[in-house]
Amino acid sequence: MTIAELKKQQLIVLECMSGSKAYGLNTPQSDTDLKGVFVVPRKLFLGLDSLEQVSNVTNDEVYYELGRFIELLAVNNPNILELLASPERCVLQRHPLMEQIRTDLFLSKLCKDTFGQFAVSQIKKARGLNKKMVNPMEEQRKSLLDFCHVNYENGSLPLMRFLEEQGWSQQDCGLTNIPHMKGVFGLYHGKELGYSGIVRKLETTEPALSSIPKGEGQQGLLYFNKDGYSTYCKEHKAYRDWVEKRNDARYQSTMAHGKNYDAKNMMHTFRLLEMAIEIGKTGQINVERPNRDFLLKVKSGAFEYEELLEMAEARKLEMEAAFETSTLPDRPDRKQINQLLIELREQFYKIA
Repeated sequence: MTIAELKKQQLIVLECMSGSKAYGLNTPQSDTDLKGVFVVPRKLFLGLDSLEQVSNVTNDEVYYELGRFIELLAVNNPNILELLASPERCVLQRHPLMEQIRTDLFLSKLCKDTFGQFAVSQIKKARGLNKKMVNPMEEQRKSLLDFCHVNYENGSLPLMRFLEEQGWSQQDCGLTNIPHMKGVFGLYHGKELGYSGIVRKLETTEPALSSIPKGEGQQGLLYFNKDGYSTYCKEHKAYRDWVEKRNDARYQSTMAHGKNYDAKNMMHTFRLLEMAIEIGKTGQINVERPNRDFLLKVKSGAFEYEELLEMAEARKLEMEAAFETSTLPDRPDRKQINQLLIELREQFYKIA
């Protein structure tokens, strides 16, 4: 089913503006994200097919089936708790049945882990971007040849420099295995001897081996740092994938503030930690943030990266202390929640 079909069949029971507009952190450039809840048609629910979620192509409109919505509430998923507690100004549609789904049925000490883990994931994302921006990688991947060295006088030379000094081409070289010496090869050279070269293709991950004529003199030993090359290839692929998939507007914003971290991720770190502190202390969830100015300063890159990490660590400790003394249950009452879901379905299908 599509979102349009859900609306046409009047299956949506909750629809809200989410994201920055719900948090009160929107700016003139902010998009409108929508989240909601629907009830799958009775025949589909009773049959073999299931439907847990429907979204548009860009995933800025996401609707969860009632059962999936309740299931995620029961594990204190932050995004879903935020949807349930959406500010009234953000609610576009709410079925009367939704009034029976109260946040106090779900909020528990699990929030310390779920909100905390989300916050830590945002720090990791910010750190990951920091690493990528401080250590950019060239578009063209290095070859195996760049990870080879040749013994030379009392030390060694990078293979490419060695070949240049000798005036040799890698295609005129041959390699043989050296017993009991992992990653070390005998190096031979000869234009007319039909050697396979050090590599046959630049994209290869293994050196080429050649048949060496009897009595041919070895020119030296070549060492191939296979582990180093393998690690580099993985990092290069991850970096190029990131370049291809990154949100360019967000990346340019990061470049503009010049702090080499994803400030939006760091903003969400503080938002999540502060919401968790409030839940632990008050037993309530407040989606709209009271400290808009501070959070937007974080988003704009007004703070140094290490300064933000120190502040985030202080809030994390405050969160842990809040849940130590919290009166919230350790986890939601699953039996009560299950009964609620049964009653909601019975009521909806009877109405429908």
